[in-house]
Amino acid sequence: MAIKIELDLRLKNANIHDGTGRQPFKADLGVVEDKIAAIGDLSEADAKESIDLKGLALCPGFIDIHTHVDLTAYKDDHEKLLEPLVRQGVTTVVGGNCGVAMAPVSKENRDFQMAFYDFFIGAPQENVIKWKTMDGFLSHLEKQGVVLNIGVLVPHGMLRIDALGSRNVLADQVALKKMRNLLEESMEAGALGMSTGLQYFPALASDSNELEGLAKVVSRHNGIFTAHLRSYNSDTLDLAVEEVVSVGRKAEVPVQVSHLFWIPNFGDRLNPLFMRFVKAGSKLYNMHHFPLPVDAGAKPILEKVDKLRSRGYPVGVDAMPTAAGFTHMLAAFPPWALEGTRDDILGRLKDKTQRKRIRETIEKGQAKWPHRGPSEWSMNFFKTLGWDGIYIMSVVSGKNQGLVGKNLVQIGKERGKHPFDVACDLLIEEQGRVLIFETATFPGDPLIELSLASTLKNPNVSIVTDSILLGYGMPSHLFYDCYPKFLSQYCGEGKDLELREGIRKCTYLPATQAGIERRGKVATGWYADLVAFDPERLKSNSTASNPMHWPNGIEMVIVNGKIVKDENGYHPGGRPGKVLRRGAF
Repeated sequence: MAIKIELDLRLKNANIHDGTGRQPFKADLGVVEDKIAAIGDLSEADAKESIDLKGLALCPGFIDIHTHVDLTAYKDDHEKLLEPLVRQGVTTVVGGNCGVAMAPVSKENRDFQMAFYDFFIGAPQENVIKWKTMDGFLSHLEKQGVVLNIGVLVPHGMLRIDALGSRNVLADQVALKKMRNLLEESMEAGALGMSTGLQYFPALASDSNELEGLAKVVSRHNGIFTAHLRSYNSDTLDLAVEEVVSVGRKAEVPVQVSHLFWIPNFGDRLNPLFMRFVKAGSKLYNMHHFPLPVDAGAKPILEKVDKLRSRGYPVGVDAMPTAAGFTHMLAAFPPWALEGTRDDILGRLKDKTQRKRIRETIEKGQAKWPHRGPSEWSMNFFKTLGWDGIYIMSVVSGKNQGLVGKNLVQIGKERGKHPFDVACDLLIEEQGRVLIFETATFPGDPLIELSLASTLKNPNVSIVTDSILLGYGMPSHLFYDCYPKFLSQYCGEGKDLELREGIRKCTYLPATQAGIERRGKVATGWYADLVAFDPERLKSNSTASNPMHWPNGIEMVIVNGKIVKDENGYHPGGRPGKVLRRGAF
């Protein structure tokens, strides 16, 4: 029976995937203001605008719960910078991951925090940041307007900077109290939870006591505890997962394991041999594409998570469909070398004696659990992946733009220097503003992505971009093609996953993991965040070396009932996104 109703927008003849994984169904969908008002036969409805989707798939907008969009969303031109996300169907993001976010801002240790932002964002932020608190930051976004829906996590790293500056020490009771109070204030402002980057300085100095104390604050506010793990190395990955799961159990808080992957680490003798084997295997695989069980490293972790969930423990996982991670170059340096101010850090790189000590620490250091010692950090990528596994993602100065996309060995040959000296010199030249890709072979290697196969297909794993869109350098292809690539490569007829299940992993699953209400499902009364796409045409046009291309097949993107992308292009005017404050969805 036809439904008679007055609508702002009617989408006719859609093949609706509701996001929950159920079978798709054909129907019309009606929108009133920012919500879905009706689903069914709307042929007799009065609509201000009516669009015939002609059998296109219609599903919830993709929800990306692991991003660094907060490093961009506060800018006046953020809608242009975030266009790649919208064009691939993203309607909701969660920022503030890995223990880094734009708020709260420290009073006593503001200088170190500003240097931290400068290193990542590539420009001074001292005169840009007008807020001090999480509430101030969220209010800034609300006043300015945002093109996407955005929620933010409280950054553990910034809490630590506020309480302890850049010291690589365990927190005492005074520091713990200060962190808890600041976290409490930020959660009351509507943060979705707390994130921690346990592999990064300064959060790597924390212990379970500190994490449990903070997680209990998050629990009281019904938030989520997300974790960039202390290690993704194969020999300690299980311990890293157990650490955060244990924190979640004791604090009674949902845990989200961020961007699960694994790095082979078999010790000083075997690692070089194994890496040579991987590089040789990569050449053969990319010529012949024979089956290889290289995804075995993550399977025990996924089985553990599945068992925990079956017992009622709220543990989630997310992952990126890519062959290369990305981070800041300084993250690969010994923690002791990162203490103090920007001048202190760069001064060590300039000093011959200190530089020699840093290199010795990198080459001789052992990544021993719990990775808090001065030479035991797990992000020693120079050693575990090799100098030729570190590629330049972005630099700021014009003179070094030609280095973007090259690895440290290649640059070393051009400059006649050891790759370590290349890394140090580049950081000095760029005032610390260097981002990198890290991989065992090369960005975009299908063999390395194959190691993620079991993770990407797991029903409890959400798909994420880890996006950090700054407007310069070589972005990851994921910032342009994550969801079209995942759905077209892994889902559909003859693929590993049914399309409806793939859509669930990009919509309803991440919404439930992050505690985002009334988004991620096509249902009456839910927010009208929607994507219309052609499954037959859905295709990525991006590559790791040439990422900045729009995908095919994404026909329409709607945020809170407003069309922001259609066949005529991108329409961010009005900034229809909402700031998602926990408890006020």
